[in-house]
Amino acid sequence: MTTAHRNPVPTVDLLIETRPGTLVLVKRRNPPLGWALPGGFVDYGETLEAAAVREAKEETGLDVTLVRQLHTYSDPARDPRQHTLSTVFVARATGEPEGGDDAAEARVFAVDALPTPMAFDHAAIIEDWRHDRY
Repeated sequence: MTTAHRNPVPTVDLLIETRPGTLVLVKRRNPPLGWALPGGFVDYGETLEAAAVREAKEETGLDVTLVRQLHTYSDPARDPRQHTLSTVFVARATGEPEGGDDAAEARVFAVDALPTPMAFDHAAIIEDWRHDRY
């Protein structure tokens, strides 16, 4: 009897600053609903960095410059759809975001005035970044 081997699915998320003290968030078009960091699934044959740049462009219309990796989040409960591993990048961009792909809306928010509800574990990721940064 053969047991199927299952692995978590790799994803990326981005903390995009357009100005100091701001973050770009997207309003999800599909469940789970809420505001989220831009991001998504890594394609086969794609690096994490390339996936982050692609997802930022698809969901916000912004060309980003990756600054660094923040952390990889792996809690099996972080995404209610399936077990994902998300590598989070800190990035910078200029311009005004515009929602695209599976983002119904993309907006810049002041870090001290973020919308709710937040999807996934993104509120905790933002707090980790704020603690690390400020």
